[in-house]
Parts: sequence; structure tokens; C-alpha cells
Amino acid sequence: MQPRPGVTPALARFVVDTRWEDIPERARHEAKRALLNFFAVALAGCRTEPVELALKTLAEFSGGRQATVIGRDERIDALNAAFLNAAGANVFDFCDTHLPTVVHPTAPLAPALLALAELRRVSGPELLAAFVLGFEIECRVGLAVSPGHYPRGWHITSTCGVFGSAAGAARLLGLDADRTVWALGSAATQSGGLCECLGWPAKSVSVGNAARNGLLAALLADKGFAGPAEPIAGAQGFLAAMGEPPVWPALTDRLGETWEVTENSLKPYPAGFVIHPVLDCALDWRRQHPGAQVARIAVRGNPLLLQRTDRPNVATGREAQVSLQHAVAAALVLGKAGLEQFTDACVDHPEVRAMRQRIEVASDPALSTIAAEVDLWTADGAKHSVSTKAARGSTANPLTDSDIESKLTDEARSWRADHDVRPLIDAVWTLDRSDDVSTLAGMTVPR
Repeated sequence: MQPRPGVTPALARFVVDTRWEDIPERARHEAKRALLNFFAVALAGCRTEPVELALKTLAEFSGGRQATVIGRDERIDALNAAFLNAAGANVFDFCDTHLPTVVHPTAPLAPALLALAELRRVSGPELLAAFVLGFEIECRVGLAVSPGHYPRGWHITSTCGVFGSAAGAARLLGLDADRTVWALGSAATQSGGLCECLGWPAKSVSVGNAARNGLLAALLADKGFAGPAEPIAGAQGFLAAMGEPPVWPALTDRLGETWEVTENSLKPYPAGFVIHPVLDCALDWRRQHPGAQVARIAVRGNPLLLQRTDRPNVATGREAQVSLQHAVAAALVLGKAGLEQFTDACVDHPEVRAMRQRIEVASDPALSTIAAEVDLWTADGAKHSVSTKAARGSTANPLTDSDIESKLTDEARSWRADHDVRPLIDAVWTLDRSDDVSTLAGMTVPR
């Protein structure tokens, strides 16, 4: 790859020079929706075993109580709070998805910004601007290495998310363009994450690191910790090391004219987004045929569906979240696709186990990642066909604002029935009128 000097400085200048007034209202609103969704999924994951173990481990080495651990009474230093909140938000695969890249952009980004907001005074518009800009950087870097990066085995949420957290934190810290380049350099050298870890607690390590390392990169740059002039597009920079032919226009074309946050999708189900169109089909059919006995199922989806989720034999709830066979089987047997359907108990459910073995899968490049076709044969020999071109939660078929509010309310109550998150919801919707967001993360803790 031939180096292209000036790419990282151009991105850095964009982060530094973009004014709040330059960000369109739709992008601002999508940022609020993403933050509400983040709080929902972070509350869902805040007491899971991976978070419990990580908190127990990190607390032994942390002397600070600077920042909130979402949904919990414990406080910890800001860097480790960013780690824990990112890991918790992503643990159930319930977080948002930028469909053009399949980056989960908010999980590594929001925790870094929220932790920093507890260290220094930050206004709502400042938080939202940093969020939108960090989102833009991580997704543009993701677009530059797509579509080959993720199928090669890189966990793109982690490898590209660290650029978003670094850029967003640099913006909140008020770094100039040179120091923002340094922050992106320190982020680039810490980029990592493997898809082999999907379905295991180890996945949470790289997502947590993306938040913590991006925040650390910005804090280091703030103190004068220097980096290379072209960490992204240099001769031995991030793009060269990834081994993919870069999509150069994705990095800077129409920068400031289009906004990647408007391409964000929010999940109704806690599973890999490529499974969602299949789940829509299965659930819709089950509602229309509540008593039917299913003898065989044939699923057709985008090649990514098979690459990531063709897992008929799963042993744990974590694995089930990236198994299309389990998701479809649970939906057909139980008529639901919530957190309870992606547990060890559901994996061992006799009827669900049997249904998994009746599912055939096939790849069709003509289908998009948000589309699917499903044929079902019932015990009487009848064939039923159902399909969708746009999964629920995708930008073509988005969740409503009230859907997101309900998701947050439901997940808050999953740990404590009387946990009232209405003040948090109201605070997020009015962020553009807030002069101090230091208490925002703390509003997730039940009182």
C-alpha cells in the first residue's frame, strides 16, 4: 500500500473545527437515540458474569472512585469505568450497529465520553458533538477497511471503536489538531480484537479496551505524548497493517456533509444483527400460526449470516447470541427473542434443541444483511414462505423513539422492578439544553 500523508490530519482537523451549529438536527437526534439505547444495553449487561469478574479483577488495582459503573453502586477510576461500561454494553450483542460496517459504534465510544464528563465539566451540546464526531471517525475508518476486515477475523467494533473513543475524548478535552493526531496515533497502536472470541466472555476484553485505550490515548496526547504524523494511512500505519486494499474515499469524501450516525441501527433482539431479519420472519410466522408443528425450516440470507452465525451446536447462552439456528428455534418454540431466550437454560430446552436440528441454511449474495427468506414445512406437509427486506431496527425500518424508551425502561427493571429511569430518559432528550452532564451516568444507578 502506498502511504497517503494527510489523511489523519484531515480527520483530526474535522474533529477540532466542526462546530455544534454544523451538526444537523437529524444527527443530533440520532445521537440521543444511540445514547438511550446504550444505557438500556449497559443496564442489561451490568451484572452479568463477565462484568462481575472484570470489576472484581480491576478493583484490586484501582485506587480511584472517579466514575460510575453503569447501573451499580460501585465507582472506579475513569479508565476502568470506560472499560467496564463498554464491556457491559456489548456483552449481550444488544447494542447498536452501523450496518455498512457492522461496527457497534456506541459501546466503545459513549463510556469514554461519560467517564471524562465525570472528571471535568461538560455541557450537553459538547457531549453530543463529541459523540457524533467520534462516531464519524470510527465508522469512516471501518468503511475504509470493509468489507474484508471483519470476515478476515478482526472484531471491527474493537479495532475501529478505539479511533472513535480517542477522537471523541480528544474533542471533549479541547485538543488542537496536532494533539488529536497524536491521540489517533496512540489509538491506532492499541487497536485489536478477534472474532474468534465472539460468543465468549473474552469478546468483552477488546470492546472494553477500545473504550479505555481511546480515552487513554486522548489523555496522553493532552499531556504532550506524541505520535506519528500519519498513523492511519502511513506506510506502516493501521490501514497498511490490516492488509486490506483501503477504500480511500470512505475516509474523507463529503466529510461534514454526510453523517454516519444517521446510518445507525438499534436492535430489538439481543443477538447478532444479521440474525434479526430471520428472527422477524420466524416471530411473525409464529404469531400467525401459534399451534402449528414445524417439521423443517430452510433459511436463506446474506453470506455474512452464515459466516458469523451458522452455529447449530451451541452449549451456552453466549454462543446462542451468534447462532441463527438457536435464535430461530427459540423464536418458533417459545414465540419470543428476548434475553431469556439466549441463556444456558434455553440452549438446553429440549424442544429448542430438537428444533435447531431441523434448520437448514443457505447463502444468497443477492440478499442484503437486513433481508432474509424463510421456508417452513409443517407436520401436515404444507409449505409456508415468509420474507423481509428490512429487519426491524434497521435504518429502513427503525425503532421509534418510544420503542427505545421502552427498551431502556424494561432493561432497568430487569434487575430492580422499581428502578425509575424516566429522569434519565428526559435528561437525554434535553441534552442540547444542559450545561453539565456529570450526573448523567449516575442516573442509571437505582436509588
